Amino acid sequence: MERTAGKELALAPLQDWGEETEDGAVYSVSLRRQRSQRASPGEGPGGSQAATLAADTFLHYRTSKVRALRAARLERLVGELVSGDPEQDPSFVPAFLATHRAFVPTGRVLGLLLPPMPPPPPPGVGILKTEGLDVSFNKNLRAVVSVLGSWLRDHPQDFRDPPAHSALSSVRTFLGWAAPGGAEAQEAEKLLEDFLEEAEQEQEEEQLPVAPAGLSRAAQSPGPDPPEGCVEEEEGLLQEGPELLDFSVDEVAEQLTLLDVELFSRVRPCECLGSVWSQRDRPGAAGVSPTVRATVAQFNTVTGCVLGSVLGAPGLTAPQRAQRLEKWIHIAQRCRELRNFSSLRAILSALQSNPIYRLKRSWGAVSREPSSTFRKLSQIFSDENNHLSSREILSQEEATEGPQEEDTPAGSLSSKLPPGPVPYLGTFLTDLVMLDTALPDMLEGELINFEKRRKEWEILARIQQLQKRCRSYSLSPRPPVLAALRAQRQLSEEQSYRVSRVIEPPAASCPSSPRIRRRISLTKRLSAKLSREKSSSPGGSPGDPPSPTSSLSPGSPPSSPRTKDPPPGSPPASPGPQGPSTKLPLSPDLPGPRPLALTLSSPRIPVLGQESSEARVIRVSIENDHGNLYRSILLTSQDKAPSVVLRALQKHNVPQPWARDYQLFQVLPGDRELLIPDNANVFYAMSPVAPRDFMLRRKEGTGHTPSLSPN
Repeated sequence: MERTAGKELALAPLQDWGEETEDGAVYSVSLRRQRSQRASPGEGPGGSQAATLAADTFLHYRTSKVRALRAARLERLVGELVSGDPEQDPSFVPAFLATHRAFVPTGRVLGLLLPPMPPPPPPGVGILKTEGLDVSFNKNLRAVVSVLGSWLRDHPQDFRDPPAHSALSSVRTFLGWAAPGGAEAQEAEKLLEDFLEEAEQEQEEEQLPVAPAGLSRAAQSPGPDPPEGCVEEEEGLLQEGPELLDFSVDEVAEQLTLLDVELFSRVRPCECLGSVWSQRDRPGAAGVSPTVRATVAQFNTVTGCVLGSVLGAPGLTAPQRAQRLEKWIHIAQRCRELRNFSSLRAILSALQSNPIYRLKRSWGAVSREPSSTFRKLSQIFSDENNHLSSREILSQEEATEGPQEEDTPAGSLSSKLPPGPVPYLGTFLTDLVMLDTALPDMLEGELINFEKRRKEWEILARIQQLQKRCRSYSLSPRPPVLAALRAQRQLSEEQSYRVSRVIEPPAASCPSSPRIRRRISLTKRLSAKLSREKSSSPGGSPGDPPSPTSSLSPGSPPSSPRTKDPPPGSPPASPGPQGPSTKLPLSPDLPGPRPLALTLSSPRIPVLGQESSEARVIRVSIENDHGNLYRSILLTSQDKAPSVVLRALQKHNVPQPWARDYQLFQVLPGDRELLIPDNANVFYAMSPVAPRDFMLRRKEGTGHTPSLSPN
């Protein structure tokens, strides 16, 4: 017990103490100081004036030790789940359950967690009871039952393993013995029934000739690119019935929010882990992260609707097309009022894409108020002002409680602040993949780096909290609006750009296009999150702002056809050729996992385009006929050109034996390039002018053409 003069000394509630090593496990130790409720000396039951004076003069603090497991072998981690250590960090169990699939399968954990059960009783003896077992064994059983109950409730899909669901069957058998009739046993029974019912429904649906839900076939498959002279003929392919923009702003925005809420609520947070999401392009990984892919597909649908409605009628006059731009700006503003940042980002990304952005006559006919609204909304996803960044605004929205009205009928929205917000999921995917890139999975001594998992859990917990808040939305489906959304014609990237050039042929200037400054970088908040230091990163621009070409994939420019007529008057373009973008790839193009030699102390992680003393994240594309598809990798001060080339090819899923056929170039402003020699240290050889964009080019005399993984 500490007794200090409270008016003279301010004690931190939590103070780092150091590290402890115990049986191959590493703990970080903190001292937590809490004000004691114990009365001051001399204070009586009546609370005299002297006692009050003493209480005002001295504060009593109780100091307790808090241990957070930072690294250990798997057996020790599983044992920590049921240790009952009063000094244990309370976030350990939820962090382990949420992230364990990144480093160990569920069946392996259960094999270590479940204690051996006695053999079944002989016939006629009855069911064995646990009351007569050892006290410590009973205590361990209760701890195991408690962990299994949390696991079944919070992560039921971990036990989905058709057709037998062997892991769930083992849990069901154990709970039937250790806690018969308990809530945990009932949860296991119900979950198994749900899995079996889902399997039966899937079999029935496979036998029915039902078209897949979602986009129509015409929307899913844009078809071959038309010749420029045949664009007008394609107008006859548009859907019959009302178009999406025939409905009111509120109707469209509310239905987009309804779809986004449903999809975001179904997202399994574990699918967002960097080690899971970064595998989506690998061969045979089509089923990876299905709930995240569904959210991305909806994002692409919204951007496609914007492009299709604005560009799909080439015969419109500039004022008529401006009306469509204004309508989408108003829809975006309504999404902002509904706190739907997912569709807001999708609409803005489409409006900022080259096929729409370059239409100077159409933008010139947009009224002043919508144009001003568009600029303000675009600042939400710009990092040039940290107070207006999407991360800052999302945090502010999370902290704002939307008042609920009990008398509000279902299907209508209160005029007050609605629930939510619905986030742009790419923000969290960016953070999680950066974490997976920067922190190693294993540490010296074959210890699992659980500190990495704890940091991942902090982000996953935020996703779960947002999902809970999204349940408060009260929106009803409007079938005509949803039908128009599904029927809206979708344009491919090439089609969008060709149609745009027919509407307004390339010109020397685009003075009327709105000037939107956009940066493709991570904010300093990620660096602060990964470091115990609370000060922000050193100053300096994270990188040159790219052109208004919309990169819908956080952290990378899109794969797109090249263009030679970007609108002048826009900010300087990012190094390297870019073109129109109409699609969010199935993942944010971000760095994948790569071990980095780090100590157990919390490191400062480099963010995209930001220099650190020993490492930085760079983007590498492959020059080919498909445009520039970037992949991000972590570059350290020890990396030479061959290893960088090899890792970049791995990220692009290009066979590694071809690494010797490529040369590494740094892309510099002004269409310049810097050749990195094969034996050079890339970290020190590159130019500091534009330190993040690189390109692989085949050496002369090599004839193969790499096939990049589709996004």
